[in-house]
Amino acid sequence: MSPTTLPAGPEHGHVTFLGAGPGDPGLLTLRAVEALTNADVLVAGHEVLDVVRVHARSGVTVVNTDTESFSASGPGTGAPQLTVVDGASTTAAVPAVRDAAHLVMEAARGGRRVVRAVSGDPGLDAYAAEEMLACVRAGVPFEVVPGVAAAVGVPAYAGVPLRDAQGADVRFVDARTASDRCWTEVGASDGTVVVSTTLDSVGAAAGELVAAGRKPDTPMTVTVAGTTTRQRTWTATLGTIAQMLKQAKVLPSPEGARPVIAVVGERSAAAQRDQLSWFENKPLFGWKVLVPRTKEQAASLSDQLRSYGAVPHEVPTIAVEPPRTPQQMERAVKGLVTGRYEWIAFTSVNAVKAVREKFEEYGLDARAFAGIKVAAVGEQTAKALVAFGVKPDLVPSGEQSAAGLLEDWPPYDPVFDPIDRVFLPRADIATETLVAGLIELGWEVDDVTAYRTVRASPPPADTREAIKGGGFDAVLFTSSSTVRNLVGIAGKPHNVTVIACIGPATAKTAEEHGLRVDVMAPEPSVHKLAEALADFGLKRRAAAAEAGDPVTRPSERRPGARRRRSTT
Repeated sequence: MSPTTLPAGPEHGHVTFLGAGPGDPGLLTLRAVEALTNADVLVAGHEVLDVVRVHARSGVTVVNTDTESFSASGPGTGAPQLTVVDGASTTAAVPAVRDAAHLVMEAARGGRRVVRAVSGDPGLDAYAAEEMLACVRAGVPFEVVPGVAAAVGVPAYAGVPLRDAQGADVRFVDARTASDRCWTEVGASDGTVVVSTTLDSVGAAAGELVAAGRKPDTPMTVTVAGTTTRQRTWTATLGTIAQMLKQAKVLPSPEGARPVIAVVGERSAAAQRDQLSWFENKPLFGWKVLVPRTKEQAASLSDQLRSYGAVPHEVPTIAVEPPRTPQQMERAVKGLVTGRYEWIAFTSVNAVKAVREKFEEYGLDARAFAGIKVAAVGEQTAKALVAFGVKPDLVPSGEQSAAGLLEDWPPYDPVFDPIDRVFLPRADIATETLVAGLIELGWEVDDVTAYRTVRASPPPADTREAIKGGGFDAVLFTSSSTVRNLVGIAGKPHNVTVIACIGPATAKTAEEHGLRVDVMAPEPSVHKLAEALADFGLKRRAAAAEAGDPVTRPSERRPGARRRRSTT
């Protein structure tokens, strides 16, 4: 969609000034998400766009204030991209504009609903007030959606409360614009000072506070990339922080980066940070975890890994294609409608998708399952059925596998079961466990190839290099085929990478490919596998703390370091 083809409305449009928070997308407010889903135009800098654009609707036009470029995402394209492309796939130049206020005014023309997203909170943004005044002068109505300010949110994520029971005074200073008078005032106070600065200016800010009267041994914490999985915090004093950062070889803040947040004060709980640092102490904090599954399959697993502090990276190893001879599937679906089956059993989300697509091809919907019992091999398959409008009659009460399904499957009873046939739509490489078990229970089975699984295309070169070079901290293998296919399309994971497998068969395949298995799920479930990896990470952190060693990620280990076999 081109910017010139956006929906028309009132002449002046409407602007929402939206606080995107300090970096964690989870800190967006409900009102912020609502505004984003209704926006015609989204105006923001690059780092803010990374937080808010996942909530923008398909078809939104993005204006990147860092590059002054438009980007239109057409229907079905998902999250807006920063590439400048209009509906005719040609590059669209941005009109000449002098500043962000003019960008907002240009975007609001023609009655468009504009969201102007800023880091933190609009009330603390240096230029948001000027842009609001520009709206007033132009007669453009606007609203303000507050966000979590970095000066408040980052200390909370660093485990540094700003007040104690005595209610210490809290002052906020932006070191990048602070005057000598400002430093003198906060230096004369004995309260907590929260300083927004850059890494290369932390030492200078500490010096200003000492010169203004603060003692050099006053506790100080410095947090970079706050509220993100790149967050890192140092605890020192005003007199030692510059030397500590130098010894740690911390690089200066890149241009345009979010501010570094420093907290200074006797009552800032800096000494208690080891106990209160809930975010950086997550079991897999900062771990880059390879998930060799498609985005659809990996969604809930990736969410679970994020809850442990990890950064999931999804790499499809299997591509799904239609069967070479679709006639068998077509006959089975017609038999489903005409009453040929008593049961239909789904052993994967892909099987649900294949049947649903065939239904849509014939103009059918979930009502065609009326009178047929439906089984699902596990929770994810059951969710896919519910999304289709079908509530399964049978889901394993124990192990979520073919064996678990057979444990709960009733034997054929000619008195209660008018039909003795089961429709089993599956992959072309599925095992015979379920078929053999159903026949043993007295059922006739139509084992139908609903889809083919083929090896996916290789991932990008940088991903392949990270896999082979030790750039990933862990990889989760959820089946033997994911092991074989990942090694086939991307190479063998480096020996520092933690290998986690869903069960003994998958672990055996990994070992056959020269991989040492560190973690194995206690039961064959992707969520139990993620839990087992988190437990492994927690024990690893505890062992480092007990030994007095710094907590590092597996990818940060010294070359040649041996991995210890996990007992999980």
